[in-house]
Amino acid sequence: MPETSHPLRIGILGAARIAPMALIAPARRTQGVVVAAVAARDRARAEAFARKHGIARVHGSYEELIADPEIDVVYNPLPNGLHGLWSIRAMEAGKDVLCEKPLAANADEAQQMIEAARRHERRLVEAFHYRYHRLVARLLEIIASGEIGPVRHYEAEFVVPIVRGGDIRYRHDLAGGATMDLGCYVIHLIRTLAAAEPSVVRARAVEAPSGIDRSMSAELAFADGRTARFHCSMWSPRFLRVGARIVGETGSIDVFNFVGPQFYNSVRVRRADGSHRERVRGPGTYVEQLRAFAAAVRDGTPLPTEGEDSLANMRVIDAVYDAAGMARRMPCERPAPLAG
Repeated sequence: MPETSHPLRIGILGAARIAPMALIAPARRTQGVVVAAVAARDRARAEAFARKHGIARVHGSYEELIADPEIDVVYNPLPNGLHGLWSIRAMEAGKDVLCEKPLAANADEAQQMIEAARRHERRLVEAFHYRYHRLVARLLEIIASGEIGPVRHYEAEFVVPIVRGGDIRYRHDLAGGATMDLGCYVIHLIRTLAAAEPSVVRARAVEAPSGIDRSMSAELAFADGRTARFHCSMWSPRFLRVGARIVGETGSIDVFNFVGPQFYNSVRVRRADGSHRERVRGPGTYVEQLRAFAAAVRDGTPLPTEGEDSLANMRVIDAVYDAAGMARRMPCERPAPLAG
């Protein structure tokens, strides 16, 4: 889309709780972008959502929104098991797609989505918003500088207690689970910092009665001898634990809150001759993500969370489930009733 054309018009699939923070508020801070429509299975719910957030048009079905000729981009925050189905349908209808993480239920479905994007010449971007904050660039800069020597080990943790009854993340039929919802972040961070793809050495899950992983811990290895470890959990007595550690031969980096660094973050670099702490400032992750996405749709700029990167992340998630003795998640074309 040329810079001089109409604003990038985005339609939302589902009146999702994440949409106001992840898209609607950032759109108000992004020039040339407008949230133009929302669709929900329950039209009344979509109408209430539209009134609350100042969205001009309401559609009573996902199909109607995807077919709307006045929509350029579809934002897909549906449950994990529905990402593939509706993202592919949107691309078939000529829409670019910003899809919430994880991109798909498994790597096979991710491959199908990526092939659809290529076939229809559409952009399919996975919404790993954290990746667009300056914090990640700063971590990569410190590593590349050699300040802590060659890196030998990576660790990452993301723990958020999710105890709300009926939460979709506890539904196996919607591809829920701690690794899908939280582990995808820590896996992605480790892969990003390592600039390489790991193999899974071992993994251990704690299962919920619904059959999903309530928590997951895994050890990873890289072909050059580097190692990694991660932990994620939706069930914890502590409110929030989100951080990472990068261990080099002559020092280390400790990071607090890589997922939402705009709220607060801390980077501490330790070396034999001393240590220093810094905070990396910058616009919010969702604002930066939307700005990068809009630019990519207009001028073809490549992004770090699409294509082969998304596929590689799903391959690691699949391998973690394999190592933990759990079934890989599957897409769901006909889920049980859910709101939105």
